[in-house]
Amino acid sequence: MSMFLDTAKISVKAGRGGDGMVAFRREKYVPNGGPWGGDGGRGGSVIFKVDEGLRTLMDFRYNRHFKAKAGEKGMTKGMHGRGAEDLIVPIPPGTTVRDANTGKVITDMIENGQEFVIAHGGRGGRGNIRFATPRNPAPEIAENGEPGEERDLQLELKILADVGLVGFPSVGKSTLLSVVSAAKPKIGAYHFTTIVPNLGMVRTKSGESFAMADLPGLIEGASQGVGLGTQFLRHIERTRVILHVIDMSASEGRDPYEDYLAINHELESYNLRLMERPQIIVANKMDMPEAEENLRVFKEKLAAGYDEFDELPMIFPISSLSHQGLDNLLEATVELLDKTGEFLLYDESDMEQGEVYYGFNEDERPFEISRADDAAWVLSGEKLEKLFIMTNMERDESVMKFARQLRGMGVDEALRERGAKDGDIVRIGNFEFEFVD
Repeated sequence: MSMFLDTAKISVKAGRGGDGMVAFRREKYVPNGGPWGGDGGRGGSVIFKVDEGLRTLMDFRYNRHFKAKAGEKGMTKGMHGRGAEDLIVPIPPGTTVRDANTGKVITDMIENGQEFVIAHGGRGGRGNIRFATPRNPAPEIAENGEPGEERDLQLELKILADVGLVGFPSVGKSTLLSVVSAAKPKIGAYHFTTIVPNLGMVRTKSGESFAMADLPGLIEGASQGVGLGTQFLRHIERTRVILHVIDMSASEGRDPYEDYLAINHELESYNLRLMERPQIIVANKMDMPEAEENLRVFKEKLAAGYDEFDELPMIFPISSLSHQGLDNLLEATVELLDKTGEFLLYDESDMEQGEVYYGFNEDERPFEISRADDAAWVLSGEKLEKLFIMTNMERDESVMKFARQLRGMGVDEALRERGAKDGDIVRIGNFEFEFVD
């Protein structure tokens, strides 16, 4: 069962380490004055970091090469070169990173703020101070810096649309979508219907991007579960803003206001709380002769249908054909998205269908979970205990890193599945911490 995939191919290259230095002090009675060259600095690594503000892989369509800087060379007087800064690349939550050549999954980036070093910077070369021995007190050797790792990657993001288009079949939803959206992600055909929802990635003038889907077939009794399967309903549930497209030219001889009520009624009978989503009314086909007058009447009827205290939905007159009013509509949509919280993201059934993947087979779980007599959760397993031994528990940074590694192994998920609650005690060896959900 395939979902919508937004994909991008990119290449990353970490910085090479700085070269070590060959230098000598000038001193009487010391052969060649003794070695004095310092080590090179580390090259910068390329690090992916999840940024929950990002919704699509649009940015990677425009920028495909990511390169970290090289470390400085070692210097004389035994001074070491400076390490280069790491290059942090923000990516949207839910991105799966694969090796483009082997197709193997490298990591799944899920939690906001989660980091993953995707290409390590090269080690700095050692200067000749490091190579002095009693037999060769003035060596003329230094190492060159190690090259940074290079990788070609395939990013994949399963997208659920943030913005849903609703309206009767002939109101111009698909035209609108084709005009405002740049990228067409790969779409899996739904096996229960001939409908393949239109989905587009929209990028606004201000550089924001979001996914917009045409939510077709609502009218054809979909709320009674006819025709559309639950996969598609998930798309609709995720939608945070609804664009209600209305044909203001009334070219089909229908009344725009009646259409508006009919579709809203349909949304209501869905029991998906769709009427709680903020709506923007898109008055389309405004380039047609009768449209202005129809819009005036529509506004009157709309106002009459609301109490004087209620806030009326925003109305944006546009014409997809002549591209009028689109920028304003998109900017308003982005603003509304920013103000509207999530309704639903991952649901449990995703987990069961194995939609979320943790990079290893079930049978080689790198840890075991058991329950102690005092109701604490006990984590054990070779890989996990090794990580624990290598972690300096005195330092906050190390502890944080350890926590990230555990999460990456799927420990949080597994504890949650077993029923761990906020504040439960979790134990590894003689170390205890609280489970934070």
